[in-house]
Amino acid sequence: MDIPGEDLPHVSHYYTEAHPYFRKNVVVVGGANSTADAALEMYRAGVKVTIVHRGEDWHKGLKYWVRPDLENRIKDGAIAARLRARVTRITHRTVEILRGDGAEESLPAEAVFLLTGYHSDTTLLAHAGVTFDPVELAPSYDAETYETNVPGVYVIGNVTTGRQTNRIFIENGRFHGKTVVDVIAARLARQDLAAQDTVHG
Repeated sequence: MDIPGEDLPHVSHYYTEAHPYFRKNVVVVGGANSTADAALEMYRAGVKVTIVHRGEDWHKGLKYWVRPDLENRIKDGAIAARLRARVTRITHRTVEILRGDGAEESLPAEAVFLLTGYHSDTTLLAHAGVTFDPVELAPSYDAETYETNVPGVYVIGNVTTGRQTNRIFIENGRFHGKTVVDVIAARLARQDLAAQDTVHG
């Protein structure tokens, strides 16, 4: 985000789990699925959550079954939200924001999650030799087999999408694994037949 304090140790671009933040003040920055999922999970684990989002409304890709839950938690005050606001600075104890009406506000924050453009961690796949689209960070793979440019290395689920993770959900990604298993099983069966032909030939 290129703001002062972004590199402080209590600031992260990846959400992990809620329990370490029980009864703590946490600020989540963003307005899409990662923000909603993190805020709701932390609220249910007893965390005092505030969302900061620069837009007037949530991201258009926010899951339709998550949106009512998030909006109802905000409406009943269980989760605080600052829409039309942007973060100007992060300190060891606060997140400083500029609201849409021009007012400045200081939010208490013992942890900060900047969930403003999630993408998969490409480190492991890159070390294996998988190539990626330089802009979208989507790995190179065969859409029918899910095999990457590295033979024997497959990707499934939203790992296939790079930055565009809102394209794959459990509903349309849960079959990827079966496809990969079927591809591998078919290859192994062909290898077995080839080996048998060699022995009997």
